[in-house]
Amino acid sequence: MPSLPHTSTQDVLQKPIRAQFETFLDEHRALLNSSLDGLTEEQARRSLVPSRTTLLGLVKHAAFVEKVWFDEAVTGRPRAEVGIPATPDESFVLDDTDTVESVQRAHREACVASRRATANLDLDDLLPGNRRGPIPLRWVYLHVLRELAQHCGHADILREQILAD
Repeated sequence: MPSLPHTSTQDVLQKPIRAQFETFLDEHRALLNSSLDGLTEEQARRSLVPSRTTLLGLVKHAAFVEKVWFDEAVTGRPRAEVGIPATPDESFVLDDTDTVESVQRAHREACVASRRATANLDLDDLLPGNRRGPIPLRWVYLHVLRELAQHCGHADILREQILAD
């Protein structure tokens, strides 16, 4: 089973910006993935807000985000071909086969695929498969980092509420 890298953000303080971006992304990927650690299936699926947001749904959505930005945007393949929902809202929908283990694994695998997809790209390389038109990898890294940071905050609050019960 693939694991998420464990480089510390302190380790890249004097490294090139690419290494810094990737380390910050991996740190947030790992934090979000680990928000499910130690939870029961019921806890992971517990809905505490009116939207579809659950801890399990957040990690499932994060796998969707990886595939949108590092498959669809890099390759230009349509979402149906990538095997992901058409909209972000749909990416939170859980089915009976979604478990803590399966969603964490799918997320880790998506992160590994993301790193592989961008390994030979430069930060200023344009990615052709975005609805906005070609965008640089640098912008994608910043966008995904912002999204992961927001979802890590959501996950912290949800997990705190779940464990308080």
